[in-house]
Amino acid sequence: QLQLVESGGGLVQAGGSLRLSCAASGRAFNMYTMGWFRQAPGKEREFVAAISWRESSTDYADSVKGRFTIARDNAKNTLFLEMNSLKREDTAIYYCAARHVSRGGTMSAAGRYDYWGQGTQVTVSL
Repeated sequence: QLQLVESGGGLVQAGGSLRLSCAASGRAFNMYTMGWFRQAPGKEREFVAAISWRESSTDYADSVKGRFTIARDNAKNTLFLEMNSLKREDTAIYYCAARHVSRGGTMSAAGRYDYWGQGTQVTVSL
């Protein structure tokens, strides 16, 4: 079992920045591909960004490319999402997720992730 706890969400004005963190505990964090997903009110959960277990590759949704950066610190069992130039449409609950390295497939597929955090709210105002 891998436990994931997100933090860092909040209220920010459009154009501002936030840094989300996801603390992992329970198993070998460095054996998991990690991802960020989000869900806005009335919408389905969508992929935001992912980083492979070796940090050798990353993937981003087109809507956040150039504005968001995903990173991980395997020594501290922590995943990050640096969000810049925030827009109102970025408002959502943000979830971190983990997928064991043995599970292949595209990093953007939510159904391939085994563990999820409880989410942290990000609200972007005008």
